[in-house]
Amino acid sequence: MSRFFVDAWDPAYGASFEASAGGPAAPSSAQVEAEHELPVVDWRAIGPRPGVRAPDVVLLVDGVRRIDASVWTAEEDGGSYPGLAASYAAGVVRCDLERGAAQLAGAKVGRGLFTASPSATDVVAGNVRYPVHRVSGSGELAKLPAAVQGPLTALEVEVSAAARTDGDLLVVDGPLRNRRQLPRTVGYIKTQHSQYLDARLTSVVTGLAPGHRSPVFRLGTAWGGWSWYLRLPVAPGAPWAGIVRMECSADLEIVDAVRLADLSLVTLPRFASTPYKDPRAPQNLVPIAGLERLLRSRLGDARLLHRVLTAAARTAAGTER
Repeated sequence: MSRFFVDAWDPAYGASFEASAGGPAAPSSAQVEAEHELPVVDWRAIGPRPGVRAPDVVLLVDGVRRIDASVWTAEEDGGSYPGLAASYAAGVVRCDLERGAAQLAGAKVGRGLFTASPSATDVVAGNVRYPVHRVSGSGELAKLPAAVQGPLTALEVEVSAAARTDGDLLVVDGPLRNRRQLPRTVGYIKTQHSQYLDARLTSVVTGLAPGHRSPVFRLGTAWGGWSWYLRLPVAPGAPWAGIVRMECSADLEIVDAVRLADLSLVTLPRFASTPYKDPRAPQNLVPIAGLERLLRSRLGDARLLHRVLTAAARTAAGTER
């Protein structure tokens, strides 16, 4: 039997590395420029550089979302459109590394009715309002969950902007997307869906020791930017165990991207989670895990919201008769 490894993550959360049907070596179609920090022939693991220290303040921002109910509209012409009543929340944790203290620096909850229906109006369910977010196109039900990401991202930007101070580092849980304009900001991608590098460069990544990173490279995707891999503290195991991908704005010069990469290497390992506390250890950072639990509690009771939405729909149907 060939060697095999057990992923440290609880299977209920998927896997830390999700290979395509072609296997872990299946290449991404994204254009990659790997020679910016180091020539390709010199690619190697990079450890903490002398003199680089973590910032005094680190802000970690994350968001959660939940579908409260699927809905269907009844149009005057006899047609119908699907919709989703969704709740979402964003928050930011302020970690003061000098004092060794972390606290919630801000959190907000939003809700919405996401549909392509031209006749849809805000839904009021008890004391809760779901403003209409009209989506473009035909609004297929399967594509509606993705429409929640835009308002959620805007909420993340809002709460993190209110908490920023000079010299801090903002860590966004997930890709940066349209937050690339934010200063001193890095995206933190804990699940690896794609393999961007060729086999030889990938071997550098999977060979990283804990607390080391890959050289910075550039991705030429639609949301492209500077990127690098680092391995968090983790017990020896699967090739991709404890590896996360980081990214920063493509608008930065390479020297600034390298500076952020070095900063991430001396900052993020201290937040790594442990397996006995978190089923997605070590990638699910401790402050992020606590923030997710708090934000989900602020979304409200899912069963109660489903009931009041159902009651609101019945009331609306009775009004039309």
